[in-house]
Amino acid sequence: MVLSIVTCTLQVYGYRSIMTCILQVTQLRRGELRHMNTARPFARSACAIANSLDILGDKWSLLVVRDLLHGKHTYGELALSPERIPTNILADRLKRLECTGIITSTPYQQRPVRYSYSLTPKGSALGEVLLAFVRWGKQHIPGTVTLNQGRAGGEVALPARNSRRRVRPGAAK
Repeated sequence: MVLSIVTCTLQVYGYRSIMTCILQVTQLRRGELRHMNTARPFARSACAIANSLDILGDKWSLLVVRDLLHGKHTYGELALSPERIPTNILADRLKRLECTGIITSTPYQQRPVRYSYSLTPKGSALGEVLLAFVRWGKQHIPGTVTLNQGRAGGEVALPARNSRRRVRPGAAK
């Protein structure tokens, strides 16, 4: 079996655009399947940070992972995120995260087909990355909050410890 992978990059410069496409043809033996864990040419460099950013470096992907870690599973639940991700971008990020092995989708309804999304072990490992972002944000960005899963399934915003917001005496903290 021959597997062809085409990777395209669109670069937009004001009045002109450049599209660069790389075609990678790989011959696979019967039963052999290659995933993201196999070595392949890097888009920019072999730097782990650069390659991680190629997968997760947009402003939405880690928020989708955050919501999946908080127990959301369906497209509708993910679309109701506090950041209000546009639906076309959400659909694209779910496809990208699935192609890179971060999430899996399982149909839970046939007509129309609807999917339930869950993190793979590779995706769950990003929880540590998100915790590092939370610690950094709480320490360096005054007024930031942490979104935690509430008892009734809703999200509750907790103020950061270093928040400059004043609390009235006797008020619940």
